[in-house]
Amino acid sequence: MQSFSGTEFDLGSYALVDEPLPEPDHGELRVRIEATALGFVDGLMMQGHYQIKPRLPYVPGGEIAGVVDAVGSGVTGPLVGERVVTWQLGGGLAEYTVVDAADVDIVPGGLPMPIAAAMLVDYQTAHSALFDQGRLTAADTLLVLGAGGAVSSAAIQLAVHAGARVIAAASSEFKRKVACELGAVAAIDYSLPDWREALKRVAPEGVDVVLDPVGANMLEPAFRSLAKGGRYLVIGFAGGAIPSLPVNLALLKNATLHGVDIRYFLASRPEQARRVRTALFSMVARGYLRPPATITFALADAGDAVRATFDRGRRGKIVVLPNAARR
Repeated sequence: MQSFSGTEFDLGSYALVDEPLPEPDHGELRVRIEATALGFVDGLMMQGHYQIKPRLPYVPGGEIAGVVDAVGSGVTGPLVGERVVTWQLGGGLAEYTVVDAADVDIVPGGLPMPIAAAMLVDYQTAHSALFDQGRLTAADTLLVLGAGGAVSSAAIQLAVHAGARVIAAASSEFKRKVACELGAVAAIDYSLPDWREALKRVAPEGVDVVLDPVGANMLEPAFRSLAKGGRYLVIGFAGGAIPSLPVNLALLKNATLHGVDIRYFLASRPEQARRVRTALFSMVARGYLRPPATITFALADAGDAVRATFDRGRRGKIVVLPNAARR
């Protein structure tokens, strides 16, 4: 089989290599990969810049959807031929991978495999942030920063579905337009120096919840835009810099700052997480939520796919299809 593997923490060290077909051990199953979604974290892990350093040689790509191809001893399900999805620390940029049977979910009929892979982490992260950490209700106003990103787009839809009022903030006209199509009542350009004045016009009393995947210079002004008792959700730092915050603002606002670590949520509440994933897949399959936009690459173009994850202007989630023709 082929895999996209690296022997050093350097993007230039990664290349397609031929490897033996892996065999599942006790409690494991082999998945014939149909789609692997990539995010910003994948590029960081390949360079050794993420808080978790994988063992070398490393095959990146953890958001994996495919078909069960073989099962090891002791596995009672899923069965060979079933469509599954799993989130791993890597192994997805390959034709096959072996995972624990307990780590997979069934993909419902009617949901394309690239969509299942693209949803896996982003939709669950948005759901956990809004409802577990943010305690979002229909009475709340939510400000979503970086509204063109995958987690933010999912959050807009989930919040609107829950009855909340959503205001989006993004730096491009296209992203703001899409955010309104997803249900935001207003979209502001947060690249402008007076963006908070635009926010005050649509939310004069402040916002109840902020979802922030950007960080950098957005944290403090957005925190100042909270209403009393507001909740600020830190998703990541796509803006590059990790910011600091004067803690007196939390006192003045009677507000809270929440870090959203989706891996901790999955590890500490696995059954609840599985129920949420199942519900999210069903909502998209049945048309209650819009599926994520995707940009697809062949496995032979995996290097280009990884580089595309660093492009903040891209218009979709990067998904690698092992069986697709090369561009």
